[in-house]
Amino acid sequence: MSYVVTGGGRGVGRAVVELLAEAGGTVVVVERDQDALAWLPGHPAADRLVPLVGDAADEQVADRAADLAGDAAPLAGWVNNAAVFQDASVHATPVAQVWDLIGGNLRPALVGAATAVRRFLAAGTGGAIVNVSSHQAARPVPGCLPYATAKAAVEGLTRALAVEYGARGIRTNAVALGSVDTERHAVFLAGQEPAEAERRPS
Repeated sequence: MSYVVTGGGRGVGRAVVELLAEAGGTVVVVERDQDALAWLPGHPAADRLVPLVGDAADEQVADRAADLAGDAAPLAGWVNNAAVFQDASVHATPVAQVWDLIGGNLRPALVGAATAVRRFLAAGTGGAIVNVSSHQAARPVPGCLPYATAKAAVEGLTRALAVEYGARGIRTNAVALGSVDTERHAVFLAGQEPAEAERRPS
């Protein structure tokens, strides 16, 4: 089986990639940052890890990922993990910028899910879509409006997909993560004031 994982180069995404590879799957790893893919060649399952540098919000990139996965084995699953971590508050940030930040977190999930659904339906095989959400979808903290709003929308997207395509063999679920100790989270906290860092979950 083959899989696509967006934002699969670091942290949670990398852990997902390694679990799927350990289970014997071929995994297409989509990342905007080429440096985040530097670990792939040295991995024991490197022959089944396919790097793809590009924006997960780009439909052409998503189609390319699906093609690469399908070339290796039947596409069985798609994990939408790509995210943008940038705070903004509406009192200080132009609405257009806030909207762009929301889209930066929501669009990759929509593009990935749409691509996966179309491929699964065309193949007649069904498959699984997993959208990575956050506890902030239900419990936002100050400053995280774009991220929290997008993750709440991702959960709505997940429910809508499950209702529309579940009967056709496409399972769609969301995983709402809590705070995760990753390199990216450590870098984020390092840029915060100490008191702020202590109370800021990811």
